[in-house]
Amino acid sequence: MGHRAIGLLALLAPATVGGLRGAPGARARGRAPARATCRAAPRASAAVAVEPVEERDVVVIGSGLGGLSCASLLAAAGLDVLVCESHYELGGCAHEFCYRLDGTTVPSDKLQPGERVFRFESGPSLYSGLSWTDGSPNPLKHVYEMIGEEPEWITFDRWGAFLPEAPDGYCVSIGASQFEQVLATYGGPTALDDWRRLAARLRPLTDGVKALPAVAVRPDAGALLTVVAKYPRAVARTLQDAARGLTRPFSEILREVAVTDRFLTNYLNMLAFLLQGLPSEGTLTAVMAYMIDDFFQKDAVMDFPVGGSGALVGALARGVTKHGGSIRKGAHVEEILVEGGRAAGVRLRSGRCVRVRRAVVSNADLWSTFRMIPEGACAALDAERAQLVPTKQCNSFVHLHVGFVADGLDTQIPPQWTVVKSWDVPIDAPQNVIVVSCGSMLDAQMAPEGHHVIHAYTAGCEPYELWAGLDRAGAEYAALKAERAECLWQAIERYIPDIRTRAKVSLVGTPLTCERYLRRDRGTYGPAIAAGEGTFPGVCTPLPGLFRCGDSTTAGIGVPAVAAGGAQAANAIMGVGPQLRLNAKIKMPARRSE
Repeated sequence: MGHRAIGLLALLAPATVGGLRGAPGARARGRAPARATCRAAPRASAAVAVEPVEERDVVVIGSGLGGLSCASLLAAAGLDVLVCESHYELGGCAHEFCYRLDGTTVPSDKLQPGERVFRFESGPSLYSGLSWTDGSPNPLKHVYEMIGEEPEWITFDRWGAFLPEAPDGYCVSIGASQFEQVLATYGGPTALDDWRRLAARLRPLTDGVKALPAVAVRPDAGALLTVVAKYPRAVARTLQDAARGLTRPFSEILREVAVTDRFLTNYLNMLAFLLQGLPSEGTLTAVMAYMIDDFFQKDAVMDFPVGGSGALVGALARGVTKHGGSIRKGAHVEEILVEGGRAAGVRLRSGRCVRVRRAVVSNADLWSTFRMIPEGACAALDAERAQLVPTKQCNSFVHLHVGFVADGLDTQIPPQWTVVKSWDVPIDAPQNVIVVSCGSMLDAQMAPEGHHVIHAYTAGCEPYELWAGLDRAGAEYAALKAERAECLWQAIERYIPDIRTRAKVSLVGTPLTCERYLRRDRGTYGPAIAAGEGTFPGVCTPLPGLFRCGDSTTAGIGVPAVAAGGAQAANAIMGVGPQLRLNAKIKMPARRSE
């Protein structure tokens, strides 16, 4: 039984099979970091300097959810881990940033105790399967269980939508019966029957993957112990399900089941795009089956962390530090050092070097990762570079963040809603799909008293080419920001018509913002690797000692996917024994009756 099949059937893209880089087991705690010297790379008009260097077991580049998942698990396994984050806020694409009422920004770690500010979320706001206490299939939940840290959760079930068939919008609870009401109202005569046939086809496919934790997968023979021996029935079931369509594009299943209702087909296409940035033709059936089972079951709820996405990040960061690891903000990695044919450490922009005894893990996107490694350092890595760098990219985003006065606001407004302008253009057409999230409607502490905070964004459909080469301080850039953000203001106005007069703070983020602050190549949402046309790179690389995690690897884009990839990168570095001890803390959902 190949590791490729195991990884794929764990709701992941196939894991890259490769030798484990580094010996198993953890280094003893209490040993002081070794001191050495590192010759910094030559700089123009500067003498070559000799900088002090520290030594760690592992350095993780970037503090996205994938990187922090990896780092926290390695720390929990007893390794000496350092996370290097370029930004002054942790979290990567999921970081928060704070503004006071007077419009001044303040780093979150500089806030006064109890100070209420606008806590803006830069990225994800849709979560499920995280509040469950009796077992969940969500990989991020599993990471929290293994590190012993977790946010508090708020649950809600109301979702708003403005669709071509519903220009005035609707707001319903999520769940099976509620979705059938939506289909009965907006779908055609076959919509309900089409949906029920599809649900019957998909439901058996979820049983195996939801019983097989993605965080147990590792890219070596140890998977026989961590996956096959521990979950034999789930492995057998998912292998069967792979042959039944789990790994096919979701569009093929729709055709197989003869789903013809236009509203239902378009709606599912929208969900696929919101999940991973590609329409149903490019989305794995496994991903859609998993999501549909979560969102459209009886008594389904959505989750929201108390404190917003910053709390997601904070729990992972605590998992790093409480187990003896370190996190360093404002530590931009310029280069991954290669010595003796393996990754030997990193060089920071300051010139300081950190050497590693075990591994370097890059949580940067694949294009940025390759830029940190000089060509010629490793022939096998150069070959992979030539293969992967041309990978097509998803588009970027335009974000609108608004802090506004809450007085007199309709209390029935849902905390989140989606706007789709047209089904007659590709779902990923620029400005066609907009998502709005008002986190303070769920957690009032995310805004000053008497105020709300709202985030609207074009969902991974903004072309970078419109922005390339613009001066961020120039008038042309300012004008384009106003023009491209207009659709976001209008999306908010669907529920809050006077939002512009209520606004106290408003900020527009662009692909150039994503490129600068999130360190995303061309501001991209991530690789656009369509189902059936390729697989994401695994966590191992051709360069010994170098591993990777994040949305450029394994399962790709999405919160559960990057948490799983981070865990798998950690598994590839730690031994089987430490992994099994951590995995023993996972609670899986009860098996459903046939």
